[in-house]
Amino acid sequence: MTLTAATSPPDYAAFLRDQYALQTPNVASYRLGSEQVWLKKAGPRHSMARYRVLGLLAWLTRLQVLRPVPNLGGSTAIATEARRLHSLAALGLRVPEVLAQQPEGLLLRHLGRPGEATPSFDGEMQAASAAGPQAVLARWQEGLAALQAVHARGACLSQAFARNLVRCPDGVLGFIDFEDDPLASLPLALCQARDALCYVHSTALYLREAGALPEARAVWVHWLAEQPAALSALLATTAQRLAWLRHLPQDRRWGRDLQRARAAYDLLNPSSNAAATP
Repeated sequence: MTLTAATSPPDYAAFLRDQYALQTPNVASYRLGSEQVWLKKAGPRHSMARYRVLGLLAWLTRLQVLRPVPNLGGSTAIATEARRLHSLAALGLRVPEVLAQQPEGLLLRHLGRPGEATPSFDGEMQAASAAGPQAVLARWQEGLAALQAVHARGACLSQAFARNLVRCPDGVLGFIDFEDDPLASLPLALCQARDALCYVHSTALYLREAGALPEARAVWVHWLAEQPAALSALLATTAQRLAWLRHLPQDRRWGRDLQRARAAYDLLNPSSNAAATP
């Protein structure tokens, strides 16, 4: 971690301006006085080609929830992330604080204690496997409740994968990575459905490997019943139209990506008779 001299109070804008010209990686962490900050530089602009492929997949499957949400990179992504962080923070959600902004960069306050990493929720799910199915299930329900807290405020995340949830020092789950804005491209119900699908896709395999998938299905059914009608209908339709995923092999030889997709399908479909373990 790079150390920098303290000022009192810190001049965040000046630090961003001066350090931006010196920083080589797109993201780097620094100690600024008694606190830890992150400087995020704009990356290269992204090609639209991959979004056309996703758009075709959405059309072929008749699933609007798969419609791509462009992340164009560059200064556009920086502006989008700053705007989203401000709006989510205003709703009382735990996201990094924007300390300074310029067209090509952001300075963000670390969500953890200075010098200490914020544990990834993905890592926590993986580690809980050693403690048995109930530990994994409890952790998974905690993440689902955090997602529900976002949705209850009429908001959505960007990519609600477990890796983008982090544990703050007080135990609250925080959220990171907001370079795209689903609400700029999709209705709220579709955005929230995307959140749920991203979360399920990134966590279902941990539930399967711990033998907690049957119990998690029951939790999912209960959670789905409590959602607004538009959201629950979208998720039910998505599960039905992804029925072909049940033909995917569960064997580890086919790779983790296929395993994740198959486990997600089995979680989304309470009638699935798939075994709890591969």
